[in-house]
Amino acid sequence: MAFHSLFRNFAAQKRKDMKIHNFNWLRLRAASLVAIAMTACCCTGNAQSGSSEAVAEQEPEYHQVRLIFGGDLMQHEPQIKAARQADGTYDYSGVFDYMAPIIKDADIAIANFEVTLGGPPYKGYPQFCAPDAYLQAAIDCGFDVLTTCNNHSVDTRGRGIDRTITMMDSLGVRHLGTYRNQAERDKLYPFIIEHDNIRICLLNYTYGTNGIPVPSPYIVNLIDTAVIAKDIEKAKAMNPDVIIALPHWGDEYVLLPNKGQRDLADWMFARGVDHIIGGHPHVVEPIEVREINGEKHLLAYSLGNFVSNQSRPNTDGGTMVRMTLVKDQNGTYLTDCGYNLYWVSRPVTSGLRNYRVLPSSYPDEKLNATERAKRDNYLRNTRALFAKHNKGIKEDSLQIKD
Repeated sequence: MAFHSLFRNFAAQKRKDMKIHNFNWLRLRAASLVAIAMTACCCTGNAQSGSSEAVAEQEPEYHQVRLIFGGDLMQHEPQIKAARQADGTYDYSGVFDYMAPIIKDADIAIANFEVTLGGPPYKGYPQFCAPDAYLQAAIDCGFDVLTTCNNHSVDTRGRGIDRTITMMDSLGVRHLGTYRNQAERDKLYPFIIEHDNIRICLLNYTYGTNGIPVPSPYIVNLIDTAVIAKDIEKAKAMNPDVIIALPHWGDEYVLLPNKGQRDLADWMFARGVDHIIGGHPHVVEPIEVREINGEKHLLAYSLGNFVSNQSRPNTDGGTMVRMTLVKDQNGTYLTDCGYNLYWVSRPVTSGLRNYRVLPSSYPDEKLNATERAKRDNYLRNTRALFAKHNKGIKEDSLQIKD
């Protein structure tokens, strides 16, 4: 498909440009170190006259990981019905096809799996239970890690928590946020994932579970600063290069973070969390890059829905945030970040069988007039919000031609 080949060309050029950008300062640092070493050699008196020994230039150790974060993977009743086949199976073909190249281009892709896999009967809001095929579709489009801690974690009670973990384990996707018991949490949390010798610690918490008690002995990570403080200290003892928190927080359908979000973000940064990527409001909220003690820290309050059937203003799209982390002999740093916008086309609008998550640059001529109007309205509103409130981060420029 032309879309995919053009994206791969764009992605390859983007990686090339990033590598040039990231390596320039490393070369300069290496050159200066070599110059100092050569000067020191000549000034110590240890060098013998006529010696042909040369100081070998040593490249500094360099590691890189590119992460991308998606929003809330929702599954409402109309989505389940759209995926159901005549033989009773479920097919999500086409839902994520146009986002898959973007997701798979990252080294590690993470999203919030905001449904349970409690088995049939399947149902949508208010207590979600999705077909197993939905998880497979999320894996097939490139997500490597799924968070399971959100306000719908207990929708199908202990059975749902247990079976969601079992299905994710059986299909080989890593996950964090809910556990069968305290012993399992102690063993698996904080969550560590590695790429190119960079150890990344992920933390995941939710504000609540919609008033449904968490059945014993299951564990859902709730936002409790006493617990989070202990988890951060345990995380530090695991010698990660970076700690990233993924809180489920905020007010639904509100485009700006509330005081609780702002205060908790400040609190987590002060205790050693490096980056924060949030969700839950079903709409996007501002993104900022903060500089703390000379280092950059990414804060995304809410990425919005990744896919859903919601049609309220600003709920029919979202944003994916990417970041590049570089590790050298001096530490691990955020060297690059950006975001891209997408919009969800629903069957009621497109006339097609299934839902489609479409990048903002999806060709106009492939959308009908109603789709174009709805997509353009979402993009216009979101870009206006981000232009006013975002700090230190820009939208990625991805030009797609058919």
